[in-house]
Amino acid sequence: MRSAILPVQIGGRNGLTFPELWNPAATTKDGMTDIHPEAAIASRVSIGMLRQRGKFVPDGESFAPCVRGTDHPIHKPNNKEDADMGMQGQPLLVTSLIDHAAREHAGREIVTRWADGSMTRSTWGEVGTDARRFAAALTKLGMKKGDRIATLAMNHGHHLVSWYGTAGMGGVLHTVNPRLFDEQLVYIINHAGDRMLFFDAAFLPIVERLRDQLPTVEHFVLFDAPAREGYLSYRDLVEAEDGRFEWVELDENDPVGLCYTSGTTGNPKGVLYEHRSNVIHAITEIQPDVFDLSNRAVVLPIVPMFHANSWGVPYAAATVGAKLVFSATNDAQVLCDLMHDEGVTHSAGVPTVWIAMFAHMDATGIGYGKLRRVIIGGSAAPRAMIERFMRAGIDVGHAWGMTETSPIGTMGKRPWNWDDMSFDEQVDMVCRQGCPPFGVELRIVDDEGSELPRDGRTSGRLQIRGPWIIRRYFRAGEDAVDEGDWFDTGDVSVIHPDGVMQITDRAKDVIKSGGEWISSIELENAAVGAPGVQEAAAVGVYHPKWDERPILLIVKKPGADVGEADILDYLKDKVAKWWLPDEIVFVDELPHTATGKILKRQIRDDYKDYRLKSLAEA
Repeated sequence: MRSAILPVQIGGRNGLTFPELWNPAATTKDGMTDIHPEAAIASRVSIGMLRQRGKFVPDGESFAPCVRGTDHPIHKPNNKEDADMGMQGQPLLVTSLIDHAAREHAGREIVTRWADGSMTRSTWGEVGTDARRFAAALTKLGMKKGDRIATLAMNHGHHLVSWYGTAGMGGVLHTVNPRLFDEQLVYIINHAGDRMLFFDAAFLPIVERLRDQLPTVEHFVLFDAPAREGYLSYRDLVEAEDGRFEWVELDENDPVGLCYTSGTTGNPKGVLYEHRSNVIHAITEIQPDVFDLSNRAVVLPIVPMFHANSWGVPYAAATVGAKLVFSATNDAQVLCDLMHDEGVTHSAGVPTVWIAMFAHMDATGIGYGKLRRVIIGGSAAPRAMIERFMRAGIDVGHAWGMTETSPIGTMGKRPWNWDDMSFDEQVDMVCRQGCPPFGVELRIVDDEGSELPRDGRTSGRLQIRGPWIIRRYFRAGEDAVDEGDWFDTGDVSVIHPDGVMQITDRAKDVIKSGGEWISSIELENAAVGAPGVQEAAAVGVYHPKWDERPILLIVKKPGADVGEADILDYLKDKVAKWWLPDEIVFVDELPHTATGKILKRQIRDDYKDYRLKSLAEA
């Protein structure tokens, strides 16, 4: 056959051409182009690459790729050129993760501590069988490939089954954050077009309040309670099936997960994850310089399963058959008890979770048990927090990422000369957000988009790209990346000569004083190290000469006797003199986002008209 040049739309942009062996008659009725497998061989472009460049777009209630390759999940050689390909072409599917865990690690435990205090134990083998039962139950209810299945739930074994069962019937699992406002919940469930909603009984009041505003949801299912009028039961659905369901045929670029980010202006935006992106992310996460997981690991993911894929832990744990310990509540005593009782070696959570854990430990004298590695992310970890863990002999993985990055973007790691560094130098290194794992690229740019040097001093807007980084928000009309596939994270950072990235602030949180930038993150993290300080938030307020000056909001630890002078004295050798806050305001509490981060937007709004005392007295 002869090669022909066919313009094909790849990744949303026209003009890229590949030499193709193409049969015009193969153009489908929906106007998409079917690429014959031989075309990829002739052009030295693999089917996987074509699929990687393809994009999934809403097509009624299903999804369709803009570029289609072979209909077969495994490309089998059919001529001499094909036979010269040395490797097999199995697709990267989320279902392969649970199949592997159920086959190779069948007896490794999955433990759940439920909201009522009861405990249940299952195994990867049982989760694999129940996932097939779950998939069969959804199929019987009329769910089909591409349908969105929502969950409004905390961390537990039934939720884990739904992740893999939904993937196996070709669905898209939409994890919904129950801490959002009602208006946001209604918006994202309707925007996603969810057909089913599985939820914990604890969130029944939310569901009853909102169900009449959710026209696309056909079935409401209780995860952890018996059926009642108007509500089905997870257990009834699963136990009615025999577990022999055959996974539907899937392409590795089929969508499998949907999570909405609230860290944007306007309505939340949906991030659509694919089988391929999730599997590559999972394989990356187990690496020693990332989460450092193995079959021996006992993992307590405190990060909720509705928060950015639970940082990928449920998928990564399956690749190595790690033991998972779930808690449906984030009570500090419960979490500490689980760490000791289950022999937890690894855990992951946002800084506010660890602040609560430290308070409980200090009050009770309880230790860390077998804990040897913690992952801290969601927001920058205070130096005092990192130092406390490290002095206890616990490795700290200081992570940076976002919903749009699946979420691992960078991870703090030990450099080759770690053992030659002093303790303070080691803490300094861990306080930075670290390096990107293989596959992810970073750069910083100025406001005109010009790349800035990696000198550890020049700060700019952080951009990222890679195989598990967003290209386009769900149902959006245009890509969220530039011509080079760079996604602007909204963070301001520096990159050091050794490739280590350090966040200096969110672009919208930087305090601009006298033409210079003050990092609210660094000021806050320094303040949290002061005796008697539990939480801190720094924001800029109006100043007629300097444009903005920082004020520092402080939440004291219970019973602490600390004043403004004490904190300023502590900070004077921790930050530049001109960074010192003009005022310190003591508050009973700080507002937090649905994922536990300090809600800076609300603080800025609350203090937008704040008048500094020094100006009022002038």
